[in-house]
Amino acid sequence: MTLAGKIILVTGASSGIGRQTAKAFLEAGASVVLTGRREDRLQETAKNAGGDALCVPCDVSDAAQVDELFAAIKGKYGRLDMCFNNAGNNVPSAPIDEISVEDWQKVLNVNLHGAFLIARGAFGMMRHQDPQGGRIINNGSISSEVPRPGSAPYTATKHAITGLTRTLSLDGRAFNIACGQIDIGNAASEMTANFAQGLPQANGTSMPEPVMDAKHVSDAVLHMSDLPLSANVQFITVMATNMPFIGRG
Repeated sequence: MTLAGKIILVTGASSGIGRQTAKAFLEAGASVVLTGRREDRLQETAKNAGGDALCVPCDVSDAAQVDELFAAIKGKYGRLDMCFNNAGNNVPSAPIDEISVEDWQKVLNVNLHGAFLIARGAFGMMRHQDPQGGRIINNGSISSEVPRPGSAPYTATKHAITGLTRTLSLDGRAFNIACGQIDIGNAASEMTANFAQGLPQANGTSMPEPVMDAKHVSDAVLHMSDLPLSANVQFITVMATNMPFIGRG
């Protein structure tokens, strides 16, 4: 792989897919900036993986903290080669009229506003560094394509991520910045711990859903990251083979 010596930022690195991917980048020889709200979990991830890691606690929905994050990256490394824009959250499913404004805002603040702030900071560093350029990979989720029942906040934000990805891809052409999106379905993590107990389906029933090892996601992200900037995986879907995605709804 060509990741040795690369400076890579991973958001949401304290758990789940972000943690797995940050460890994979470190094991591949990259210098990895891990960010998330829980510093102890970030330090645990970095310690277990070894390698050159910088742990920077950050709430991605807070513009001032995001500015401090990129200042820390610039201060230590002077540049940024790749960003995995992964941080996200969710709230319990419900019909839209039963979703509080607070829950709507909670999901919007991290999944969309936070993704915008991270992409904005990464794009700015990549545009103005020498040599110019880099890669941004957004975590879109399969909900960027089709919804689950009762998922208005999450689905709306993930549909919006696709628009963000397309715009970054277009705007990045002039600055050697590539942007792609990985849409993930049922990777084993804290967010999918209840999937075996049964989830609401489009036909009104509830059924357990299979999950896959999160390593398959990190392998896909590493493949996307290992390409030269002259090539780009624009969209990729990685999912548990038998999950009800194809034909959902």
